[in-house]
Amino acid sequence: LEVWGSRSGVEVVTRERGADPASVCYDVIEEAEKRGSELVLIDTAGRLHTSSDLMRELAKVVSVTRKRAGITPVSVVLVIDATTGQNGLNQAKEFNDALDLDGLIVTKLDGTAKGGIALAISHQLNLPIYRIGVGESIDDLQTFDAHDFCAALVGEGVQ
Repeated sequence: LEVWGSRSGVEVVTRERGADPASVCYDVIEEAEKRGSELVLIDTAGRLHTSSDLMRELAKVVSVTRKRAGITPVSVVLVIDATTGQNGLNQAKEFNDALDLDGLIVTKLDGTAKGGIALAISHQLNLPIYRIGVGESIDDLQTFDAHDFCAALVGEGVQ
């Protein structure tokens, strides 16, 4: 994250390893308010939906963040790998149950994965897809366009 922050000219706030994630989020929001920041991104770095301890910790992070943000909007977005297939739907359901997700970002659409599971997740959980990742450069995180996505998924003949 620090490398990507540097590349994009965005400050990355970190704390020492082992710090309580919820308290880090609290501190970061407080710091952002003092600086007059318009946007704060919090990356919880690869939580596993199969670990109940990690999911409880993540729910605490979201709860603390929402409380500390007050009236400032907080969006909880799941970033999911397009190669996960059916397991991705199970992951999304678990995260949605624990966190009440607001939307999705689907990554790794630059390889052989077509990301069809993203449509199933979006439909079944009634979540919008905000962005798609089609590579590893800074400009490869693109706005999701349903028509273009479907055309790429099933072929150019889609009307």
